[in-house]
Amino acid sequence: MIYFTELENLPAYDAKGEYLGRLVDLAINPSQNSFQVAYFYLTAPKKKILCIEREQISTISVRALQTSVSADRIGCSAPDEGLIYIKKDVLDQQIIDVNHRKVVRVIDVDFDIQPNNQHTELRIIAVNVGIAAAARRLLQGLLAKHRIRMITSILPTRTIPWEFVNLIEPDPGRRVKLRISYNRLAQLHPAHLADILEELSRDEQKSVIESLDDQIAAEAVCEIPTRMQVALLNSLSAGKAADIVEEMAPDEAADVLQELPPETSAEVLANMEAEEAEEVRELLGFEENTAGGLMTTEFIVLHETAPVEAAIEAIRNFSGPLESLYSIFLISDNMILAGSVPVARLLVSDRNTPLHHLATEPTISVPFHADQKTVISKFRKYNLLVLPVVDDNGRLLGVITADDVLELVVKVK
Repeated sequence: MIYFTELENLPAYDAKGEYLGRLVDLAINPSQNSFQVAYFYLTAPKKKILCIEREQISTISVRALQTSVSADRIGCSAPDEGLIYIKKDVLDQQIIDVNHRKVVRVIDVDFDIQPNNQHTELRIIAVNVGIAAAARRLLQGLLAKHRIRMITSILPTRTIPWEFVNLIEPDPGRRVKLRISYNRLAQLHPAHLADILEELSRDEQKSVIESLDDQIAAEAVCEIPTRMQVALLNSLSAGKAADIVEEMAPDEAADVLQELPPETSAEVLANMEAEEAEEVRELLGFEENTAGGLMTTEFIVLHETAPVEAAIEAIRNFSGPLESLYSIFLISDNMILAGSVPVARLLVSDRNTPLHHLATEPTISVPFHADQKTVISKFRKYNLLVLPVVDDNGRLLGVITADDVLELVVKVK
């Protein structure tokens, strides 16, 4: 193994032993091989930059680099775009460590030297983010390389395999050129993804969010602090912000839009699908600290005379949050709340049984203008998982889920 700190400034010689210059950078071409160093860059006398192709490298060691060709045959046809430069693009850059779910800074890069027929290849193994790498870098040039290796061998080493590295590149154009992807982030829990976002700058947050699936982005945005939600959505185009807000539960979407400047909120709503936008607008009409402001409109409601079979079909087609699925809510004519049926009861009932035969009595509800303390009190007193919200005439407007109340209790404390 050899480190970039050992390779940087390494003297290079041609096949005849003539001095060429000193190594200043290495480049990988991800479109061909994302692990193999494709080009070696030297600073030659008179500040001339030489580019050497990997096939022209004869030997590599901590003492020197030697080519298999003479100086007059050195040159390469490196592409202008799409290369990842180790010093320019990787060293000292922030990366996302998806395994430890945090943002870290690259201190050094580890390579493997691999002889291959008539030339020697250099393959990237990992990036180094530990104390040993920091010490190695600080001591470089002050002590002999073998002495530095002895000292750093007793220090803790922390590396991230190259295949797990997610470079952070705020510039969308450059991100495409470097073929940087944040696909692995999509596998993280939204709360862990939110932790990572909180460590990034605004531009970096925008870079990550724009590259994620809208649903995953929405889940992550819901987990970050309100002030950060507002700043992040403000930094996005109205169209992208709308795509993300559409994937949120209506109550969460309303909470987020409530915090945005009125003109921004209106622009986001204008870019949303009509049905989703209308649901959110309805919720925005309620006072924030009331039952109406806490409720969601994503739940299952059926007429009380509907059969069990209809409820089961509705559950199959339900795409809302699972928290809303503890009960099926029943209405009579004119949307009047008539009762509720626990989902578990449906599973042991005849498919043709009318739902009102299975309804629990009495059905606890809360008026839309009730304050937060009343809502919390209802959940505690009746040990509820879902609480229906009604208007002054008893018409069903929405439901409040236990997770929303839990968040509310935490805020109150």
